[in-house]
Amino acid sequence: MTGDGAPVTLSEKLKLIADHWHPRIVARVDGYHVKLVKVKGEFVWHAHDDQDEMFLVLDGNIVIRMRDGEVSLSAGDLFVVPKGVEHCPFAEDEASLLILARDDTDHTGGVASALRAEDQEWI
Repeated sequence: MTGDGAPVTLSEKLKLIADHWHPRIVARVDGYHVKLVKVKGEFVWHAHDDQDEMFLVLDGNIVIRMRDGEVSLSAGDLFVVPKGVEHCPFAEDEASLLILARDDTDHTGGVASALRAEDQEWI
């Protein structure tokens, strides 16, 4: 757990993640969680009615599909999905992301799915 003044080495934390679409929390900042997640394939269509969601691609490439278009992102790119916008992240090959979202954010926006992580653990 961080917030205790200890640095977080993202590359080391990513080595602890073997699965896809299951975010892990690495830090907390004023009511927001900083999460790492490895992704591959398609997630679920969902929206966060009252919350924006920030994606920073650490490695690989992803596409954020939205009903009115899509945004392609590569390593180093950052994109914010505005609250209420239905979206579906997709990665042809494995990619690693840093996500910033409020600590009460349900990563599927409440959509029931086998990919839904009920409890997002700290690493």
